[in-house]
Amino acid sequence: MVASLVFIAIALFMLVLVVWSRWRRRRIEKAPFPQSWLAYIEKILPIYNKLNAVDQQQLQRLIKVFIDQKSFYGCAGLQINDEIRVSIAAQACLLLLNRSGPVYGNLHYILVYPQAFQKTSIQVDEAGVVAQSDRGLLGESWSNGKVILSWDDVTRGVSDFSDGHNVVLHEFAHQLDTQSGSTNGAPPLYRNRYSVWAKVLAAEFDQLQQNALSNQHTVMDHYGATNPAEFFAVATETFFEKPLEMAQRHPELFEQLKLYYCVDPSAWQ
Repeated sequence: MVASLVFIAIALFMLVLVVWSRWRRRRIEKAPFPQSWLAYIEKILPIYNKLNAVDQQQLQRLIKVFIDQKSFYGCAGLQINDEIRVSIAAQACLLLLNRSGPVYGNLHYILVYPQAFQKTSIQVDEAGVVAQSDRGLLGESWSNGKVILSWDDVTRGVSDFSDGHNVVLHEFAHQLDTQSGSTNGAPPLYRNRYSVWAKVLAAEFDQLQQNALSNQHTVMDHYGATNPAEFFAVATETFFEKPLEMAQRHPELFEQLKLYYCVDPSAWQ
């Protein structure tokens, strides 16, 4: 009897939480979009004024929900302000246009450093020799609800929205990838699309690896040849920032990403 009451209480609590969350999201979406935020978007996101009115309004709603739901933390002395919040949210939410569902439901914390941050790695080789290495990172996406970004590189990435390098798009593509349960370059898809997705992306990944080994120039950064997860993230950067080149040189890959992201960035050029 006691166990049944506990189960009912938990179920009721979860139901109340879901209802409250939906009510809060609708309330946030209906709230006026701050004019100061709009000024930041127009300043930092060159393609914003090329979006149609419906997409602009949708992006504004997503940004409001994103900022309401995520906690931002400044690291190494960086003070978080609205420019930082809006800049990161605007770019991250581009990946969610015309797609239903939560706004990065598994993400809770965004840590922002003033510049590239150091990460210490410990590696053990086959002989048991332990080596420590320090490397500077522009960003990092974790599956436990955190994204880490360098503010210098956030601003650098959005200052030229045509070079195929954007740390926010890259790390938030990883966040979408993890929604399938593992970070492997295959985000959640409609069931009948996995076979085509796997065929196209595997072939493109193999080709990029060959090009990287022979040091051939490619539309996508050679970092995408590291593994399938990095390939998906780099392909996402290229899709949004260099859509015309990707559509011309990698039409099948472009089509798969267009179906997944439900937008055609070539229309914004």
